[in-house]
Amino acid sequence: MVNLIIIGFGNVGRGLAEILMLHRRMLKDRYGLDLKVVAIVDRGGAAISEAGVDLTKALEVKRGLGSVSAMKSIGKPGLSAIEVIEKINGDIVIEATSNNLENGEPGLTHIRRALTSGKHVVTTNKGPLALALPSLLDLAQRKGVILRFSGAVSGAIPILDFASNLLYGDDILSIQGVLNGTTNYILWSMSERHLTMDQAVAEAQRLGYAEKNISYDIDGLDTASKIVIIANYVLGLRVSLKEINIKGIRGITPEDLLEAKRRGFTIRLVGFISHDEVKVSPEEVSLDDPLSVGSNLNAVKVNCAYSGQHVVIGPGAGGRETASSVMRDIITIINDVCRKENSGRSPLKNYSYRAFLSTPRLTRIGGG
Repeated sequence: MVNLIIIGFGNVGRGLAEILMLHRRMLKDRYGLDLKVVAIVDRGGAAISEAGVDLTKALEVKRGLGSVSAMKSIGKPGLSAIEVIEKINGDIVIEATSNNLENGEPGLTHIRRALTSGKHVVTTNKGPLALALPSLLDLAQRKGVILRFSGAVSGAIPILDFASNLLYGDDILSIQGVLNGTTNYILWSMSERHLTMDQAVAEAQRLGYAEKNISYDIDGLDTASKIVIIANYVLGLRVSLKEINIKGIRGITPEDLLEAKRRGFTIRLVGFISHDEVKVSPEEVSLDDPLSVGSNLNAVKVNCAYSGQHVVIGPGAGGRETASSVMRDIITIINDVCRKENSGRSPLKNYSYRAFLSTPRLTRIGGG
C-alpha cells in the first residue's frame, strides 16, 4: 500500500483523482499497485482518512461546496498543508498548488517540508523548481528520498527523461520548443478561428488551459521557467530566470498571424537553449515545421551532435493531461524504491505506462 497526500485540488489535483478512480482496479490487477489517497488539501482546509479518502465524494464536495474540508466526518476546515505534511502518514506528497514565480510560495515550503520529513515528492509547480531546483535536489539526496517533476514541463510529454536519455553516448547542442500549451492555444485560435487575443484567453481559461495568473503565460514567464528547469536538469547549465531574455506574445494580432500564414508561416512562443544562449520569444516558424503545432499541444526539438534531431509532440496543458505525468512520476518513484529494496529488480507486474497514461506522439528525425 502506497499512501498519497495531494496538496492543491485544482485542475491537476482533480485530474489525478479522476485517473486514480478510473484505473484503481487495473493498477492493482495488472501492475500490483495499491494506491490510497489519505489526505487532500485545498485553500479551505483538508480531508483526511487513514482508510482512504473517497475520491468520488471529494470531487463532488469540491464542485458543490468549494473545499474538500466540507466533507462529512473527515473534513478539517482551516487545516494547513504544512500540518498535513508533518502529521499525516504519507509516502508520496503530490504538490500541485498554484504557480508563483516571485518567491515560489507556498509550494516551495511544502516541497522542502515534505522532503525534510522523509517523504517523496511529485510536483507540477514550476515556481519552486525555477527558483530553487539545485537546492531541492540536494535536499532530496541528503534525505534519501526522490523528487520528481515531469509534469512541470510540457504537461503530458516526458521531455525531461527523454532529453536526459539522449545524453547517453551523445551531446545535446540545443533544445527548442513550444512549451506553453496556453499561449499555443491562444495563437492557434487567433490564427485558425480568427478570435481576438482577449477572446482566445477567455476560452483558454474556461477550458482549464490557462494559469490563474494569465500574465505568466502570455508574458513568457511560464515558458521561461520551464526553460530554466530543462537547462538545469538536462544540461546542467545552472541558469536562473533573471538571466533569460524573455519576450511574450502581447501585441501579436490576428493580422500578424494572417500575414505570416500568407507567407507559409505561423507565430509560436518558442523557448531556446544552447550552451551559449537561453531565451524565450515569439518566432515565425514554417507551417511544415514540427513546432507548428495546433490547439494546446507542445512540441520540443532536441538537436544532438551525433544522432541528429529528435522531436516530441504531445498535450501541453490541461488538468488530466498534466495529471498523467504525475501518475508517471508516482510509478517511477515506486519502481525505483522497490528496485533498491529488491536488489535491482522491479516488483511491479508488467511494468509499463502505456495502458493508462496519455501517450504523446513521438517522432525521431535523423540518427538512423
